[in-house]
Amino acid sequence: MNRRRCEVAESTPAGSGRRDTLIGVRLLVVEDEARLAAALQRGLSAEGFVVDVAADGPGGLDLARHGGYDAVILDVMLPGLSGYRVVRQLRAERNWVPVLMLSAKDGEYDQADGLDCGADDYLTKPFSYVVLLARLRALVRRGTPARPAVLAVGGLVLDPATRQVTRDGVDVGLTTREYALLEYLMRRAGRVVSKTELLDHVWDATPETAPNVVEVYVGYLRRKIGRDALETVRGAGYRIVGP
Repeated sequence: MNRRRCEVAESTPAGSGRRDTLIGVRLLVVEDEARLAAALQRGLSAEGFVVDVAADGPGGLDLARHGGYDAVILDVMLPGLSGYRVVRQLRAERNWVPVLMLSAKDGEYDQADGLDCGADDYLTKPFSYVVLLARLRALVRRGTPARPAVLAVGGLVLDPATRQVTRDGVDVGLTTREYALLEYLMRRAGRVVSKTELLDHVWDATPETAPNVVEVYVGYLRRKIGRDALETVRGAGYRIVGP
């Protein structure tokens, strides 16, 4: 971690107008790297936040459940319980406190996983302290949402926060790949999605990827959500329709 990028703002005077909007805002930092956690607590307190710190996943989850925070900064790699599991559990409990995830994992799928688990924002390490503050201000301005967006096509419902899928109110158990395929199609409901697009975005295809993998998983998915919910458009691709 390039700590100089993080700590430089500790000695930077806050702009009075922006700082006033943060005074009294309650913030939880869940970070197991003690020096970084201390730097964040000092710098954010200087900006007007009221800051609590937890050093592991279980402790962070407990505080987030009961602390009445305005926002949470949550590391991904934590002892006891990962940041992904913490935010997923909060959302499963219908706790919608705004969460900004911090992680050294900077791949696009890592960031997508964090957001799909229910996080509101994702910032990679090393990060700019100025950008961190700007994103926190944005989260505080938006406030706590009623709930994250749920995808629905007819009786088929997918909740990205809890990764729960139901059809006509009945739970549908999916593997990780089946879930990824269904989510990609539901985000493009009504549109024909080509096999090539699915290979690129759901499988991140390589020359070693089996050429019929899409057809195989479409078959698996149809058996679980119903053949009427997933159409094949001959020569073009696949389309989710309302069952």
